[in-house]
Amino acid sequence: MREIVLDTETTGLDPLQGHRVVEIGCVELLNHMPTGKTYQVYLNPERDVPTEASMVHGLTGEFLEKQPLFAEVADAFLEFIGDAPLVIHNAAFDMGFMNEELRRTGFPKLPMERAIDTVMMARKMFPGAPASLDALCKRFNVDASGRALHGALLDARLLADVYLELRGGRQPDLAMTSAVSSAETTAIEARPREYREPRPHAASEDEIKAHDAFLAQLKEPLWKRA
Repeated sequence: MREIVLDTETTGLDPLQGHRVVEIGCVELLNHMPTGKTYQVYLNPERDVPTEASMVHGLTGEFLEKQPLFAEVADAFLEFIGDAPLVIHNAAFDMGFMNEELRRTGFPKLPMERAIDTVMMARKMFPGAPASLDALCKRFNVDASGRALHGALLDARLLADVYLELRGGRQPDLAMTSAVSSAETTAIEARPREYREPRPHAASEDEIKAHDAFLAQLKEPLWKRA
């Protein structure tokens, strides 16, 4: 099963107020395990980057104005994610921004049904506990020591590890083991069975005598009191 862990960095909190995506980061999973394939791109938001946003992800307007527009990378982005489910931390936020970028460039929106929201997974698994990515990294001992600033690809990689833990932990060979076991079972069932004479189960004469001798040693057994 192919899934894509997706994260974005933006100029603000609301795409309907003119804020834009400035970075997209994606990590490919197969059977919940990273394959090593990633997609990452910085984007020119065609607007200024507020100081408070730049303090979060470290991206400046001067740097971003030299990057491609979303319209220039939309095809490559959509090709990478394909029709795979999208694993996102706080899916409504990232899906809202991505769908606004797609709308601007004339592409169909990504349906929310494709999103697997890890915030919702965490809140269901740990009611009342913090569900931020930092908190979940600490809970699952995922090394986030290199995360001085937010970054879409870095956060997607961390989220991939957290998602695997939310799914029950790392079992990379589970599917392989199941497939091998199934193949072995089929091979065993396909072999012709050899006829074997039934084994004798009745007690031997010596065993019967030994049993009677043991019973004779018992004083006032229950079955003689009736």
